[in-house]
Amino acid sequence: MNGKTNTSADAAELRRRAEVRLRKRQRNTTALPRTEADTQRLLHELQVHQIELEMQNAELQDARDEVEAGLEKYTDLYDFAPVGYFSMDEQGLILEVNLTGAALLGVERSRLINRRLQRFVASMSRPVFLAFLEKVFAEPGKQVCEASLLNEDGTPFWADLQAASAPSLRSARKWCRVAVSDITALKRAEETQRRMEAQTAANRVLKQEIVRRQAVEKALKKSEKYSRRLLAESLRLQKQLRDLSRQILDAQEDERKRISRELHDEIAQLLTAVSLHLGALKREAAPSSKGLKRKIAHTQRLVERSVNMVHQFAGQLRPPALDDLGLIPALHSYMKDFAKRTGLSIRFTSFTRGRTEQLDSARRTVFYRVAQEALTNVAKHAQASQVKMSIRKLRDFIRMEVKDNGKSFQVQGVLPTGRNKGLGLLGMRERVEMVGGRFTVESSPGKGTTIRAEIPFANGIRD
Repeated sequence: MNGKTNTSADAAELRRRAEVRLRKRQRNTTALPRTEADTQRLLHELQVHQIELEMQNAELQDARDEVEAGLEKYTDLYDFAPVGYFSMDEQGLILEVNLTGAALLGVERSRLINRRLQRFVASMSRPVFLAFLEKVFAEPGKQVCEASLLNEDGTPFWADLQAASAPSLRSARKWCRVAVSDITALKRAEETQRRMEAQTAANRVLKQEIVRRQAVEKALKKSEKYSRRLLAESLRLQKQLRDLSRQILDAQEDERKRISRELHDEIAQLLTAVSLHLGALKREAAPSSKGLKRKIAHTQRLVERSVNMVHQFAGQLRPPALDDLGLIPALHSYMKDFAKRTGLSIRFTSFTRGRTEQLDSARRTVFYRVAQEALTNVAKHAQASQVKMSIRKLRDFIRMEVKDNGKSFQVQGVLPTGRNKGLGLLGMRERVEMVGGRFTVESSPGKGTTIRAEIPFANGIRD
């Protein structure tokens, strides 16, 4: 608008000066004599001036069209630029804004004038924006920052701000031009890129972990294969040890049976014969040989004690009743003698209906040895006053239980280690498992200890 006013003033001044010059010419021409030649010359000059004016007018019209076209082009470039242009003063007050800038903020251009741009800056980015604005007016050159802006409805978007202070020719007020670009898509792409890089790094680590685990798995498989071989070898050795233990126990039982038979059948009979001969000598001795009779009587008593000890020792090695009469009578005889020797109250009940006699010799021997060792443990460690023993038939196996009212112990702490009474427990368990049976021990405070042995008629146990 200021340009148009100055152009009108220049045209009026030019017309005024032209009219003054024309009046001077008219005064001069009236004073001079006019001739036809002068008239023709003046007419020619007027025509030339008219053509010159027409040409100048055409040039001015072209220049005005070019200026208007340039102004229109500039207006299009400014208003429809791909970025928002804001003209602001030092306080962030918006002086001018193009249509793109108004569209970014979602506000009509006329409503943005004289409003502060800080109003549209998110709170988290406001300190950065104020520092950026201060730097624009304090330092020369272009300044750049990124901030989160909010449009009129509060939707956030990321913006790139580039600004430089502009020289003011018409006033002392400082101002700057700020170019605002929406970089939300770029930010999202950067975030996506960061996530992809993080995912790539995570995948790389995962691949390394997979490779490591595959190596570990391979090593474990190799170790497992080696462990299986070791386990198989261990099982084979355990089987050999069990077979050897069974052979040793069988050999011990056979040797005990042989020694018991020899003690009972030969040595006891020999001692009995000696006692008989001594009796005969005593009867045949002269009545006056009282000293000899006393010596013979004393020797007879020693022989009788020897016979009793031989019978007792033979019974401890292997009672003849176990082979001659069966398991139940042998147990009755042993417990009666054991109660007499230890003072324990032992109650024995049997519910087998004679089925124990269907057990082979090895299984009957195992039951007898378990009962023998269990009662020995009670006498040595339990401090009990009463023992209950039962043996009964259950489906396809025989169960024996020995329960005392003595003090308890930690089964898990004693049985696996084989300490003290654990040696006897391990021996009992070993004997029972050798014939396909199952051995358990239960012990709790106030309830004493229960030893249970279950042995099938044949190999294997069925509950």
